[in-house]
Amino acid sequence: VLLAAAVCTKAGKAIVSRQFVEMTRTRIEGLLAAFPKLMNTGKQHTFVETESVRYVYQPMEKLYMVLITTKNSNILEDLETLRLFSRVIPEYCRALEENEISEHCFDLIFAFDEIVALGYRENVNLAQIRTFTEMDSHEEKVFRAVRETQEREAKAEMRRKAKELQQARRDAERHGKKAPGFGGFGSSAVSGGTTAAMITETIIETEKPKVAPAPARPSGPSKALKLGAKGKEVDNFVDKLKSEGENIMTSVGKRSAEAAKVLTPPVNTESVHMKIEEKISLTCGRDGGLQNMELHGMIMLHISDEKFARIRLHVENEDKRGVQLQTHPNVDKKLFTTESQIGLKNPEKSFPTNSDVGVLKWRLQTTEESFIPLTINCWPSESGNSCDVNIEYELQEESLELNDVIITIPLPSGVGAPVIGEIDGEYRHDSRRNLLEWCLPVIDAKNKSGSLEFSIAGQPNDFFPVQVSFVSKKNYCNIQVTKVTQVDGNSPVRFSTETTFLVDKYEIL
Repeated sequence: VLLAAAVCTKAGKAIVSRQFVEMTRTRIEGLLAAFPKLMNTGKQHTFVETESVRYVYQPMEKLYMVLITTKNSNILEDLETLRLFSRVIPEYCRALEENEISEHCFDLIFAFDEIVALGYRENVNLAQIRTFTEMDSHEEKVFRAVRETQEREAKAEMRRKAKELQQARRDAERHGKKAPGFGGFGSSAVSGGTTAAMITETIIETEKPKVAPAPARPSGPSKALKLGAKGKEVDNFVDKLKSEGENIMTSVGKRSAEAAKVLTPPVNTESVHMKIEEKISLTCGRDGGLQNMELHGMIMLHISDEKFARIRLHVENEDKRGVQLQTHPNVDKKLFTTESQIGLKNPEKSFPTNSDVGVLKWRLQTTEESFIPLTINCWPSESGNSCDVNIEYELQEESLELNDVIITIPLPSGVGAPVIGEIDGEYRHDSRRNLLEWCLPVIDAKNKSGSLEFSIAGQPNDFFPVQVSFVSKKNYCNIQVTKVTQVDGNSPVRFSTETTFLVDKYEIL
């Protein structure tokens, strides 16, 4: 059992001490004061024993890292624990000096508590300790981002109101009337103008509400999210959350409303509604090269009113990749080939109502590398006992807009959390399934490439296959329904369209 962990001077003065069992301060100070006297200078031991306890220690320049254990404690495990304690201290202290240790004493105590609980060693490594002590809260970020947005909107509203008051004062002066809202003091127009200016100034210069400072975080390499004082970054973050489905109560401006609608399906569907759905199945090699890419698309027609059951769909096909098209057996193939219109073979018949009917489907199969919509380059390189992994994406098809992109990288089991270096977007570490999920809300022509760097113990093969998932409201093959007309009279019919481009399988092996 581990009784205490302490950093002390060579004279036995305790700088930081954490007790894992009930011990008085005088008892721990007495044990540490006795420790330097027990050491034999001529011997190269890392432990020393008394009648009641054992000291396991490691010198660190002018200081000692000391573990006080019971005499029947497993010395090998204690030495392993001591090594972890010694590695934790440089994480928080720039120099191994007394004043530096004292300054970061609470950070060290929190880290010590992650290593040992109730006298027994926890199964953790350095990366996990760093993650646990950071105590990163997604909810806190959401709350602070929303509050900053609300504060900025309130200030903008104040300025607008102040300008309105000023304008009302000027108008009143111009017409020689008493200014609205400031009467009752018998003030002349000139003094009234001064009052308005003063009030306006007061409103604009109102003291900013004090925001509780964020908890200090130890400087780690994580750059997943930066919530600084810049309003634009906060706004972007709030908009991103809304696009991901977060329910945020705030006074929403035009831009925020647009962000919230990014992936919501069309609510007002017409009597003639079409679903254009494409699914991609793609397999790439890790060294480049497309092994196979197969894309299936379909137009589903849904008619909810019998008046519009006898119609024709005008299709525009601007695909240049060699897509194979196939119409439903009941559709007039000759009409489609010559005029790009979808209509029934028998014009007197009607399309079925209140059910989804597939009228046109297409297929594209290729090994042409230039057809890959989103390329992923994963490059693991061994560095001692660990692996440095660089992964980047690039949007090849710039007309696409991919939403909710998740790039999933497998991790070796039992090695703890990855240490994130550079990152565009955000990440989630799923320790249960040993996965690192790189999350990107939107990839489009303005945000067509990005990279992620992390390091973790493992071999290059441990990080494959990389899998990708996304949804898009723009289809890959440029096939659209541009017009719907009635068979009799050729008059146009109002219609609505819902386009979806989904991933069936997207792997880099």
